[in-house]
Amino acid sequence: MQIEKNKVVSIDYTLTDPQGQVIDSSKDRGPLSYLAGVGGIIPGLENALQGKSEGDKLDLTIPAAEAYGEKDPALVQSVPKHRFQGVQSIQPGLQFQAQGPSGPARMVTVVGVQEDTVTIDANHPLAGMPLHFEVNVVSVRDASSEELAHGHVHGPNGEHSH
Repeated sequence: MQIEKNKVVSIDYTLTDPQGQVIDSSKDRGPLSYLAGVGGIIPGLENALQGKSEGDKLDLTIPAAEAYGEKDPALVQSVPKHRFQGVQSIQPGLQFQAQGPSGPARMVTVVGVQEDTVTIDANHPLAGMPLHFEVNVVSVRDASSEELAHGHVHGPNGEHSH
């Protein structure tokens, strides 16, 4: 069976950065399963997997624009340090969940600390980076009517969380 929209796909993968450092892998937790065609994985990888079948192996690099996007300079901004009340030590690399005035909470990373301000970056940590994947297609199956209605994969006994 080939990968196409509304198929449940399970893959083993290793994701590395441009320097070859492992960012993520399914090796220790088992295959990643997703519902094809609903945006559950990055677009470049989903497109590369289209038409593949169980047992197919891929070794590919996804450009940043087809992964987590290019870095958006507008998402890097300075905020007053007093907005971090209760935080003992603000250091570059710390991550916080920030609530915008009109939107859902977003993960931000501290990229600089000045005397009165903190510079944060709301870009995805992998934005602007081409990503290298080694992928093995473990299985492809038809999605159940419940999975299609919910827009995501359910476990072997129908378990899931929203």
